[in-house]
Amino acid sequence: KGKVTGALDGLKSVFGEATGTMLGQLSASGLRDLGQGIITVGKDIAGSALDAEKAQAQLNAVLASTGGVAGMTADELNQLAEAYAGLTMFDDEAIVGAESVLLTFTQIGEDVFPQALESILDVSQALGQDLQTSAIQIGKALNDPIEGMGALKRVGVSFTEDQENLIKSLVESGNAMEAQKIILAELQKEFGGSAEAAGETMAGQLAILNNEFGNVKEELG
Repeated sequence: KGKVTGALDGLKSVFGEATGTMLGQLSASGLRDLGQGIITVGKDIAGSALDAEKAQAQLNAVLASTGGVAGMTADELNQLAEAYAGLTMFDDEAIVGAESVLLTFTQIGEDVFPQALESILDVSQALGQDLQTSAIQIGKALNDPIEGMGALKRVGVSFTEDQENLIKSLVESGNAMEAQKIILAELQKEFGGSAEAAGETMAGQLAILNNEFGNVKEELG
């Protein structure tokens, strides 16, 4: 907010001194173009704010409908999304959307949720697919590890026979969380670091900068 306030104060001082001179030099068509430009910027800012609002509304709705069974609060989820948005090419609204999908798989608790989200980002980056698709794939796998192994194998994730037997044994003995951790460890081995590595490239840094501008527009909206 401090950066936004400072930027606004700077704009006010500049426009306060220069507006009269600038407008006096513009033709009728120039004034019309300026007006259209202001309207376009205003719509862009409002759209960014509305998108953020919709993402938050969905997140809150899922937390309410699932009774917060994942053990994560809205504030914690937003902080997690903002942290990853600053390191990867994915913006915070898209990450919040992935969190909302992941929350619908009610067997995923707070002990594995952050790692599951990181795997979603890595798999999406590595396979070139959207976060929602990855969230569904990984959410299903963690919600039902025995069935989920097959779904992940279809997208290229490899499990050894020993891993498969151990996962089945853990689930059948009521220790599903340890089975989830084995799946996440395999995802980490195969895809770990993909999203952050992409964020360190020139394209990634530009995407992060663009996301930062998007956050400013949301606050202005």
